[in-house]
Amino acid sequence: MKKYCLTLDLIDDEELITEYEAHHQNIWPEIKDSITSSGIINMEIYRLGTRLCMLIEANNDFTFSKKAAMDADNQKVQQWEDLMWKYQQPIKGALAGEKWVLMDKIFQL
Repeated sequence: MKKYCLTLDLIDDEELITEYEAHHQNIWPEIKDSITSSGIINMEIYRLGTRLCMLIEANNDFTFSKKAAMDADNQKVQQWEDLMWKYQQPIKGALAGEKWVLMDKIFQL
């Protein structure tokens, strides 16, 4: 099994943050399907202030490039991503157009 940790910032607006969290309490079925069909077994998102942290557990066949290719051809995923960008902003150091940024693991017990 593969594990990943990614980060992203939300726009610093309490009303928008509340809306963002509400969307994640009831994600669209097509979004759940796109996540699980890509090989992701578990996904969790945590928030502290405006900082988000996403933990992903995926099967050994999962790659971000395969997920991106699947998502590029999925109109509902693109619609969801456009909607989510209303609430999100890139973190310092993100590449142009990059949303979630993969974090480096620096410790494991």
